[in-house]
Amino acid sequence: MPDDGFNPEQQEYLKGFMAGVEARRGALTQSGGGGAPADELRAAQDRTLAAGGKLVPQEQAKREKHPLDRWDELTARAAAGKFPKPIDDFVGRFHGLFFVGPTQNSFMCRLRIPGGILSSWQLHGVADIAEDCAGGYADVTTRANLQYREIAADRGPEVVMRLGDIGLLPRGTGADNIRNITASPTAGIDAAELIDTRPLVRALHHHILTTRDLFGLPRKFNISVSGGGAVEVLAETNDIALTAIKTAEGVRFRLTLGGITGHRDFARETGVVVAEAEMVAVCDAILRVFIAEGDRTDRAKARLKYVLDRLGIDAFLHAVEARLGRKLARLPLIGTATAPAKHGHLGVHAQKQPGLCYIGVVTPFGRLSVAQLRGLADVAQRYGSGTIRLTVWQNLLISDIPEGAVPAAQKAIATLGLGWAASAIRGGLVACTGAAGCKFAASHTKQHAAALVDYLEANIALDAPINIHLTGCHHSCAQHYVADIGLIGTKVERGEDTVEGYDLHVGGGAGPEQKIGRLARKGVAQDELGPVVLALLRAWMRERSSPGDSFHRWSARQSDEALASLRALEDA
Repeated sequence: MPDDGFNPEQQEYLKGFMAGVEARRGALTQSGGGGAPADELRAAQDRTLAAGGKLVPQEQAKREKHPLDRWDELTARAAAGKFPKPIDDFVGRFHGLFFVGPTQNSFMCRLRIPGGILSSWQLHGVADIAEDCAGGYADVTTRANLQYREIAADRGPEVVMRLGDIGLLPRGTGADNIRNITASPTAGIDAAELIDTRPLVRALHHHILTTRDLFGLPRKFNISVSGGGAVEVLAETNDIALTAIKTAEGVRFRLTLGGITGHRDFARETGVVVAEAEMVAVCDAILRVFIAEGDRTDRAKARLKYVLDRLGIDAFLHAVEARLGRKLARLPLIGTATAPAKHGHLGVHAQKQPGLCYIGVVTPFGRLSVAQLRGLADVAQRYGSGTIRLTVWQNLLISDIPEGAVPAAQKAIATLGLGWAASAIRGGLVACTGAAGCKFAASHTKQHAAALVDYLEANIALDAPINIHLTGCHHSCAQHYVADIGLIGTKVERGEDTVEGYDLHVGGGAGPEQKIGRLARKGVAQDELGPVVLALLRAWMRERSSPGDSFHRWSARQSDEALASLRALEDA
């Protein structure tokens, strides 16, 4: 094998990896090619043990019996009205069930909605399950998905089965699996897009669900597929991000790898472009290299980022090519991406189909009651094509509404207590579940987000959109590092007591504004949060060079000292 400029460690790795690939090919072709595929999960664990490593408890549980083969254990516990112990809870997450004790003595169930698109009849089904088996509501997540909470011990398997009945089987939505695939919520209706990604997302979704080997990852994995339109997703926060670009050969997908902004790292450029027809095969090969090379001894270092850190991008791509049996196409990155329409997922917008519009609907911090779920399904069916599109911003779109029917659809949405014309603040407000439903969270993010937006809207009118994200803990489910203003929950000392509060970061961004936000102030108590953020926004409005000078650009020009002096700004 040529060295291609690799260091000795990388060369040895590639030699060993190629030997493993050849061995696997032999196993697949023995007995005239009729042999079953090798167990890649167990093979990866065997290599860890042979090297003297010790499997973490989650890996040991997967080794003893594959989680997909333990459904009978879930149903047996449900029949006895019992919640699982920690390692059994880990296993249950392969089927979509999360025990969220001690915060709530109940299950949470996360759905799988590829690309965030579902039909009105499916949304009706979601509402029925929420009413019969959960807390009477569903939350929109930051992966354009839905999740239930407050599911009793004896109702967990019933929720999973009923979701399967409506085509939303939640398999692999937790634990060490590939999470919901995200795509632009305007796929297929965006006049600016280069390609409709819905068929690609659908094909990849079903490949994942039906390929048992892909349920043996070292840790969770995120994939996004972007069509290059005006309303996009947070592609660079994903382990695999495929973004449509124009090339001399037509539309191709630029491949970036290893995004994990909770660990302060964006997806990295690879120089690889992927054709539409090869997308599933390339993703499969990347996943199998991750299965083989991911860390199974340390959960904190088991994400794809750390494989890339260890091997380097070039060695990793050579391993992917070994899996594929061919070279990947490469093109130099030329130019920069077009800036997406910030908050373009809200309001009334024309579709590329003449005479049709979509309406972007604002949800109250991602939470929808049963009545609202049913009402939105009815609006989509009556005025549109019966299509609902969830977004990574915890909002949703109703598409395919004739121009003449828009006023009636807006009235029907307002009747549900929902809106479509969000303020520059409310439209970009994202909050995770917080301490009300997550044992890791240090603050009640949804309640604090509601108080914060009410306070800000009463005290300032912004003429430009801004994103404010509140996350409860270091897992950063609300992606606080890529917000204009990112808030992460913490405990704040106040005399001899502690109160809930936040560390405040500013200047984060995605797409052309890609940047990890920097810490501006530590330990802001939640009851002081409104004045502190207000002072920051007032400083931006007062000091910006022009109305087009975004908060992102303004904050980048400020020194650490200026941003740290927020107390002085509070009295401005």
